[in-house]
Amino acid sequence: MKLPFQAYNPTWETQFEIIKNELQIELALLQPQVEHIGSTSVKGLSAKPVIDVLIGVNNEIELDKVPLLLAGKDYVYYEKYNEDMPYRRFFLKLTDTAAQLGFPGTIHIGEEIPDQLHDHDFRIAHIHVMVLHSRHWLRHIAFRDYLRTHPEVVKEYQALKEHLVKQEWQDGNDYNDAKDAFVKREEQNAVNWYQHNKA
Repeated sequence: MKLPFQAYNPTWETQFEIIKNELQIELALLQPQVEHIGSTSVKGLSAKPVIDVLIGVNNEIELDKVPLLLAGKDYVYYEKYNEDMPYRRFFLKLTDTAAQLGFPGTIHIGEEIPDQLHDHDFRIAHIHVMVLHSRHWLRHIAFRDYLRTHPEVVKEYQALKEHLVKQEWQDGNDYNDAKDAFVKREEQNAVNWYQHNKA
């Protein structure tokens, strides 16, 4: 499959604010911190037109309350990813069209992901839930802020993405794996920079 890829669009920030407001209402009991991350959060960087949202909660008990609070809404909970990333809870926010197709609310451990959910046209957002100020929270925030302030790194990342999106991929995870070496290197640079400049 070819992944959708668009030049930076300022409406991505507006889309994030709408999603953020919705999530703050749905998760009001937890008083979460909701942040825009990923390529759609960096002005000038091309991206898949799917908003990456990072939700911060206070502890692991709250982490496991989020799937219950979002159940029955236009979200699909990828419980199956908890095995590989126990520190994160991951959700897709679906378009209205996708939600009407009646996908399961949870993809359980051991279950296959329905083929249609690999279609990025059905996705509005990727939602990552983590414990606030954990190591994994920090690397996402640091990488975002680092890209926002280091145009030379954005230029290199843009070139890599432009090269990769010309290829066929089984799914978005394969595409992410192809970016992994660059992202891991620059995430480490970002964390070092963040700890010296922001923390």
